[in-house]
Amino acid sequence: MCVTAPRVVAFFLVFSLALFCIVLPTMAKTTIEKVSYGGWPNCIRMTNGTVDLILTTDVGPRVIRYGFVDDANEFFVDKTQLGKKNEKDWLAFGGHRLWLAPEAKPRSYHPDSKPVEAVIKGDTVRLIQPVETDNGFQKELEITLAPEGSQVTVIHKLTNTNLWHVDVAPWTLTVMAPKGKAIFPQEPYSPHPDIPDTPGQVIDKKFFLPVRTLVLWSYTKLSDPRWTFTSKYIILQQDPNADRPQKIGLSNRQNWGAYLRDGHLYLKTVRYQEGAVYPDHGCNFETFTNSAMLEVESLGPMSKMPPNGTVSHREDWYLFKGVQAENTDASIDQNVLPKVKSVLK
Repeated sequence: MCVTAPRVVAFFLVFSLALFCIVLPTMAKTTIEKVSYGGWPNCIRMTNGTVDLILTTDVGPRVIRYGFVDDANEFFVDKTQLGKKNEKDWLAFGGHRLWLAPEAKPRSYHPDSKPVEAVIKGDTVRLIQPVETDNGFQKELEITLAPEGSQVTVIHKLTNTNLWHVDVAPWTLTVMAPKGKAIFPQEPYSPHPDIPDTPGQVIDKKFFLPVRTLVLWSYTKLSDPRWTFTSKYIILQQDPNADRPQKIGLSNRQNWGAYLRDGHLYLKTVRYQEGAVYPDHGCNFETFTNSAMLEVESLGPMSKMPPNGTVSHREDWYLFKGVQAENTDASIDQNVLPKVKSVLK
C-alpha cells in the first residue's frame, strides 16, 4: 500500500506527540518548596525525587539536610539546638556551613542564628546572610540541585564590607552523621629516583621533591586507632565512644574526599588550584572528628580581599547507594574509586 506524503507527516506528528506524552511524566525535575524542619518554620526543601536538601532561613546560611528521599540524613544535626535562633553565642547546629579561615575567635565564630534572605531562581537557591557585625563579612551560599541524580553544586561567597583589606580564605565544613568513616586520597606513589622498584626503571628527578602536605594539630595523635594510613588513602573512623578529638589537614591534588556510612557514600569534589597559597600551611582539605560527628572540610586559597571584594569557592556533592569498602587499597580501589572517576571527568 502506498502512503502519501501528507499521511506520512501526520503519522510521524501523532507518533512524536504520543512519545512526548509518554516521556514527559518520567522526566526528572527539581522542585522547591517551603517546609518546617526541626522547629524552624521557614525552611526550603529542594528535591528531584532521588535526593533532597533542607536549607534553613530562620538561621544560617545552612544546609541542614542532604540525603536520599525518605532515607537518612547524611548530615549530623545537634538535636539539642534544633529550632533555636537569635542566640548571642555561636551554635554548631550541624549540617553544612561556611566559615572564615584561618580559624580565629571571635572572627570565625560569629553566631549564624539570625534570619537570612532566600532568592529562588530556577533550580538554584541563594541564601544571603546579613553582614557579620564582629568581622565585617557577608556570607552567601548558592545551591543548585541537578534535575536528576544526586549532584549538588554549592558556590560559597565571602564579601568584605570593611574599609580595609583582609587576608582570608573561604572554609566550608560539612558535618557528617556518626559511625561512618572519611576517606581521602594520597598523591600517587613513585619510587625514590635512586632506588627504582624494578631494574632499569627510570624515575623523573622531580620526585626528589615533596608532593603533598600533611598538617597536624597539637591534639593530633597518629597512634589513635581511628586513623588508618594505607599506601593510597587516609581513613578516619568516627567513633561515638571516643573521648578526644582528632584532626589533620592536607594538600589534596586528587580533588575529592568522601564519607562512607551504612552503605551510602557521600562524595565531595573540589578543584585544587596549582600555585595558590592555601591556609593552615597549605591545606585545601581538612577533617575533624569527636564523639558526636565527623567533618569533611575544604578550603579555598588565601586572598587579600579589598573593600567590597568577593571570593567564591565551589564544591560538588554526590551520593551513592550500596557501597561497602574495607580499609584497604584494594577494597577502596574497587568500590569507591569508580564512583569518584564517574564524576571527576
